[in-house]
Amino acid sequence: MKSILNFFILLLIISCKSEPKDESKTSKTEQKTETQKEIPVEITPIEHATFVMEWADEVVYVDPNGGVDAFKDLPKPSLVLITDIHGDHFNLETLKGLSQSFDMVAPQAVYDKMPKELQNKTKILANGKSFDFHGFNLKGVPMYNITEARLKYHEKGRGNGYVVSKDNYKVYISGDTEAIPEMKSLTDIDLAFMCMNLPYTMPPEMAAEAVLSFKPKKVLPYHYRGMKDGKPHFFSVEKFKEMVQSQNDEIEVSLLDWYPKKSS
Repeated sequence: MKSILNFFILLLIISCKSEPKDESKTSKTEQKTETQKEIPVEITPIEHATFVMEWADEVVYVDPNGGVDAFKDLPKPSLVLITDIHGDHFNLETLKGLSQSFDMVAPQAVYDKMPKELQNKTKILANGKSFDFHGFNLKGVPMYNITEARLKYHEKGRGNGYVVSKDNYKVYISGDTEAIPEMKSLTDIDLAFMCMNLPYTMPPEMAAEAVLSFKPKKVLPYHYRGMKDGKPHFFSVEKFKEMVQSQNDEIEVSLLDWYPKKSS
């Protein structure tokens, strides 16, 4: 009887040792924890290129446009970022109407078009340069056209995209650009704002190609109203989302309402 009992104990030990570990479950759980990083930024889209980021104790307005009434229900800005000289990014009427307790960051070309009172509150940031300001690290990223037919819209060195970093969280704001090498070489971006409108920037296909190159964790397509056949046209962010997530489902693409007045 004792020998039979020992035999069953031995079988039990062998069975426990040889049972395979479910590696796929462990790795998927770990991967989910790694990629679903808590988003510390609250985003409020205003329209087209204009949005508000509430981040820690800072309120950042990006390319404020649309008049002060567009911001009446939002907290006052502590920092304003301007990307380019074009009217959908740099709007003096809106800037002058805002509470003037903010500081501003802009490229040289925008600074040169400002009245003195706005220049006095503006720090100039050039492509490829960075500095710490309002608790963020701000880096100027080039934004320009590379397709021959579109070179006239945005020349290299004039405008800024931005990488805004705080506590190891990085936000990329594309500004008006195509899928340039400087964008494709970005690393460790947690949240990316991607433009896509012709003829001024790039089509959704090119934007998707860029995103699949630098692999941000989350993407918000914006700035997607352009022109087609001489008429205003809204480019398909749904198509962009499908192209990205069919190739890499670890990149989250979220669609916000950037055109509340859109009638069609």
